[in-house]
Amino acid sequence: MRGTLVLSWILIICVCQVAVRSQYYSDTLPYQPRPVVVTNLHFYMHEFTGTTAVVLTQANITSNNSSVPFATLVAVNDPLRTGPEPDSELIGNVQGISLLAGSNASSTQYIEFGFNTGKFNGSSLSVFSRGDPGLAVVGGRGQFAMATGTALFNPILINATNVIIEFNFTVIHY
Repeated sequence: MRGTLVLSWILIICVCQVAVRSQYYSDTLPYQPRPVVVTNLHFYMHEFTGTTAVVLTQANITSNNSSVPFATLVAVNDPLRTGPEPDSELIGNVQGISLLAGSNASSTQYIEFGFNTGKFNGSSLSVFSRGDPGLAVVGGRGQFAMATGTALFNPILINATNVIIEFNFTVIHY
């Protein structure tokens, strides 16, 4: 018993010495925030029904008379272009999912606007929002890291096979 007590005290003293002599510390550096940047973006999303927007699943409801069935999950992979013309410059793509959950075709969307040319090459903006009348920017990658903002949209063309939507983003990033 006495030997165990002595050994315990020796271990406690050794541990205290190690803690005192290790000199673990870090230098405190002053916080230097990066300047806030506000960027306005304007582009067009071109969607081709059945090709770049595909229905993944749909609720089996027989009494639904809406043009867009209730509880429809759609995957999108649409090109982003500089203009509404189909041959305008391709600047990126939109990928994500959209849940059509209202009788008036309202939707909740998680989509990523990725840019693969120009100043924002390799950057993207993440949007997660209900789309009435705009979308909330909740983040981003690359030059848009920690982005917030809004995306207002205006449908230019909607028909049975094509959808063209104009987007105006106001993004706050660092």
